[in-house]
Amino acid sequence: MKNHTKVYFKHFNIAGDEFIPCECCGASAVDIHHINARGMGGSKSKDDIENLMAVCRTCHIEYGDKPQYMDYLNERHKIYLNKK
Repeated sequence: MKNHTKVYFKHFNIAGDEFIPCECCGASAVDIHHINARGMGGSKSKDDIENLMAVCRTCHIEYGDKPQYMDYLNERHKIYLNKK
């Protein structure tokens, strides 16, 4: 398991076989996405929970690594973090 996935699972106290909803649409998440990728000017501490969100494949393709959606992804993730 990759480090960023471990960080996300630990923060939300998730077991590996648990259903994880996509933070954008609610479908089954399959990826832990870096909202601000290091290669796109993101933080040097890319594995902070504030920069990690669970997404389904469709939303990852639709929104991932596209600068025009950064504000949307950050807002969705803040809402999800506040539910915890």
